[in-house]
Amino acid sequence: MHQPAQAATHATPDNPNITTADLRRAAWASSVGSALEYYDMALYSLAAALIFTPLFFPGGDPTTGLILSFGTYFIGFGVRPIGGIIFGRLGDRLGRKFVLMATVAMMGIASTLIGFLPTYNDNPGDWYGSGVGILAPVLLIVLRVVQGLGAGAEMAGASILMTEYSPRQRRGFFASLPFMGVQVGTVVAALIYFVLSGAGGSTVTSTWWWRIPFLASFVLVLVAIYLRLKLKESPTFQKLEAREQIADHPMRELLTNSRGTLLRGIGLRMAENGSSSIYQALAVAYVTSAAVGIKGPIGALSLVFAATLGAVMVPIAGALSDRYGRVRVYRAFAIFQLVAAFPIWWALSQGSTVVTIIVISLALGVGTWGMFGSQSAFMTELFGSRHRYLGVSVAREVSAVISGGLAPLIGAGIIAAVVSSDGGADVPGAGLGAWVFIAGYTTILCAITVATTFVTPDPTGRNLEDSRDALTTQREKDTAPVTTS
Repeated sequence: MHQPAQAATHATPDNPNITTADLRRAAWASSVGSALEYYDMALYSLAAALIFTPLFFPGGDPTTGLILSFGTYFIGFGVRPIGGIIFGRLGDRLGRKFVLMATVAMMGIASTLIGFLPTYNDNPGDWYGSGVGILAPVLLIVLRVVQGLGAGAEMAGASILMTEYSPRQRRGFFASLPFMGVQVGTVVAALIYFVLSGAGGSTVTSTWWWRIPFLASFVLVLVAIYLRLKLKESPTFQKLEAREQIADHPMRELLTNSRGTLLRGIGLRMAENGSSSIYQALAVAYVTSAAVGIKGPIGALSLVFAATLGAVMVPIAGALSDRYGRVRVYRAFAIFQLVAAFPIWWALSQGSTVVTIIVISLALGVGTWGMFGSQSAFMTELFGSRHRYLGVSVAREVSAVISGGLAPLIGAGIIAAVVSSDGGADVPGAGLGAWVFIAGYTTILCAITVATTFVTPDPTGRNLEDSRDALTTQREKDTAPVTTS
């Protein structure tokens, strides 16, 4: 009697019921959600740097408007820990798949609705003939909050799902694949802004064209939801359910048993998340300021090249972490960021379009996204199975506020202070010297991460069903009595 062919399973004893088709589907589903999150992030950072000031914060001087615009950018980061806590608890109690459905819907719908917002002043070329005054930035902030709540657990969920799906010996590589969605989302957002900016900044802000990138989010939402509906639940969570080991109070368990791991997770992300925001948002604002004076769509072009390089670097970094260990690879990329900070910011101050594209591509594509590629399995393996979703979410998003969300705001404040000390915006070259202080700030963030790697155990290949954190198991090994035969 003919037997139907069975779907091939990947060669690992960890997840014998996960087929290669399941692994492929999980990679696609996670990647599309990551693409949406970073499409939204790149979209918002470019909009905050280039167009939101006249649309939502007019009337003041450009420097003040930039600070207000980056303030809304920070608000999205500020609420991410809240989203991480809410959805992280649900992810540990109701499953990874349920939360990944909810978060992608929240992010995409909020981003789409930004495309429908009325602006502050009258805009005759827009489909809204009249502005609504202060209500416009208020509505923008509300939608940014919703966007941030959803993003607070999205990447954590994608990382955990892929790591728990993957073969033990290749976790770093497979878990890095959703982070390639980051590059896709960034490239798409940058290309859209590149095309729109070809019409000139004033044309984009005085018409409805600026709305197109935000409205396009809806397409990504539909694709992501369709793919995630077909996902199986994570094998690790399935086993927790079967054994009735799901934590009733994951937050209490996390704070009781994982404070040290949480602090290390936050420290590990300072260089990666801070540098990401600094080079995607703040560097663009700096080089297009009157002090440096680069004209044209330099921000969009830089992100296209950086993300293309990053798409190559991410899986390479993941594979390297499988071979050489999570800590060593992650530390190497963090040291690169630290050493490169001053040379990169000096180069940005020179006002060369070609040099600017090259150094932003290196900073993001190699440094930041190299850390990205080795981080996914690293962060997941650090936490125990019963509170993993919550632990990764909180560690990621608290660091996102401290580093990623504050970085452009602090940087804009630095630029404003230097402009003021140089005699004001009307003085030629005012603010040019801000690069020294911003480079110093970048170096501090990177130094924190490098130092953290020296107090973090390497969790490469550990048993993901273990309810203890990697730090706990390492301490038990270190204190275990030595036996002799």
